[in-house]
Amino acid sequence: MTETAIADHGLIGDLQTAALVSTAGSIDWFCCPRFDSPSVFGALLDDERGGHLRVRPTGRTSESKQMYFPDTAILITRFITETGVGEVVDFMPPAGREPTSNHRIVRMLRCTRGRMGFEIDIAPRFDYGRQAHELRLDEHGAVFATDALTLTLHPVREPDDARLAHARVHEGDVHVSIDLAAGQVRGIVLESDAAGPPREIRVAEFQELLNTTGTFWRSWVAQSTYTGRWRETLQRSAITLKLMTYAPTGGLVAAPTTGLPEQVGGERNWDYRYTWIRDASFSIYALLRLGFTEESAQFSNWLRERVHEHVGGEGGPLNIMYRVDGSSDLKEESIGHWGGYRGSRPVRIGNGASDQLQLDIYGEALDSLFFADREGLQIGHRGWLSIREMLDWLADHWDQPEEGIWETRGGREPFTYGRVMSWVAFDRGIRLAASNGRPAALGDWTRARDAIYDQIMDSGWNPHRRAFVQHYGSEVLDSSLLRMPTVGLIAPQDPMWTATLRAMDDELVTDSLVYRYNPSASPDGLRGSEGTFSLCTFMYVDALARAGRLDDARLTFEKMLTYANHLGLYSEEIALTGEQIGNFPQAFTHLALIDAAITLDEALNRRAAPTP
Repeated sequence: MTETAIADHGLIGDLQTAALVSTAGSIDWFCCPRFDSPSVFGALLDDERGGHLRVRPTGRTSESKQMYFPDTAILITRFITETGVGEVVDFMPPAGREPTSNHRIVRMLRCTRGRMGFEIDIAPRFDYGRQAHELRLDEHGAVFATDALTLTLHPVREPDDARLAHARVHEGDVHVSIDLAAGQVRGIVLESDAAGPPREIRVAEFQELLNTTGTFWRSWVAQSTYTGRWRETLQRSAITLKLMTYAPTGGLVAAPTTGLPEQVGGERNWDYRYTWIRDASFSIYALLRLGFTEESAQFSNWLRERVHEHVGGEGGPLNIMYRVDGSSDLKEESIGHWGGYRGSRPVRIGNGASDQLQLDIYGEALDSLFFADREGLQIGHRGWLSIREMLDWLADHWDQPEEGIWETRGGREPFTYGRVMSWVAFDRGIRLAASNGRPAALGDWTRARDAIYDQIMDSGWNPHRRAFVQHYGSEVLDSSLLRMPTVGLIAPQDPMWTATLRAMDDELVTDSLVYRYNPSASPDGLRGSEGTFSLCTFMYVDALARAGRLDDARLTFEKMLTYANHLGLYSEEIALTGEQIGNFPQAFTHLALIDAAITLDEALNRRAAPTP
């Protein structure tokens, strides 16, 4: 069992895959060649059998600090002792837009004061620890090989380095020790499917890799148009989202990890290394608001391709999630030989919820495409035909039970949020057709939109609770409904909405943190409980700001910022202890953070503006 907390990690990546680096200097998670490929390093889920790439100071106790180079995805882990200060600089040079199995993890070691010795342990465990490897070692480096993947270890050396480093081999792993004095820089590059054998890399080439990668990230961040109160926070969220984007297709993974628990020791341990229609839709909206039009355009294209393909299970034209390349084979299985994060089992790969019926995804898709269209990312003829066919399907199928946004496994219900977003789908489709002069069955769409609205107001509203509820006939509150005023279904000052918000204040909010719903009141087919959902807390901030409760919104937002890890990253949930739990970092949380910050910023500016 690993003892390293989920939040004690930073994220690096090359826009096709990513790695988690702990504050102790260990790469505890890395899948190759893609986000959704089998793991090579998986110590985060099983410290004994998962594999790792560790760098740590030799022998003595040290204090560690971790930070990013400003405006980049280059991570620095600093080790401080009485006799010296050393740094590990971790990054992955961008891999480009063509799919490739060739990826590089760069680990630069440098001593900045006194002297420091480093111990490097390279212990890969291919295919979730199920595939043995062959080790080939020579004077220039090492190769870890399987039939499916090879990792080549390139040392960073200068010609006079004979006495600096010492290597030994143990049961297929490589262990290196190196002693550095102030000003010295050495390190390693671990390369997958390298074109040639191991080679010695000079420090100058090493430094050039660092400079080129830094320039890439700083140039990308410079595109941001946001200048508000929380600029650095939003930029870190944007960089994190970029790191979780598969450059060849534009698909955004929900998280780069699998199996991290929603309750430590429980069974709510899911695989998030896929692209959800919902997340992709939110990303278009959030990144356009920050000024990242290229990423938004690529996400829009990815989404339009999924709409056009019409590859769906029983859920109709769209699946709820796909692999980053757009394929939809996500068969769920368990890794039985892994112990799981702090004993949280099973460790799942694949996702059995992929064929669920979740009607809200159609509204999220149409809402983002509508927003993108207004921002100049217009929909072509083929795209419109696919949208029209999708809405024609929805007109015949919206009025049925479904699994809902939270992917419950306790049976279908007529979830109110699914109806809300179905209303959004028709509303945005009607507007797109009208504004662009596109052919459409406007009469059918309008009748469906109006019928959904009336149904929500009649059946989604519970007069006893004086609130909109999770599904028709229930008394359970659900924080997904915080988006009702955001999407325009109800005015933020409407008495029905303000009453709902007050009910959520009392039942779902605890010290500014928000639960998605109460599992004991609404069984979801799974054992155990869960923490508060960080996504929902940021949605709550957005709802408070729109309702005019700006002081409450700002205090909640500022409190929530204190739950980020030391680098500004968020997992899916916050436990009662205040620790981060669930897959990490989570895209949806960072998307909601961006939206909440911009909405709150604009509302605060309006309040501060002098009255004419």
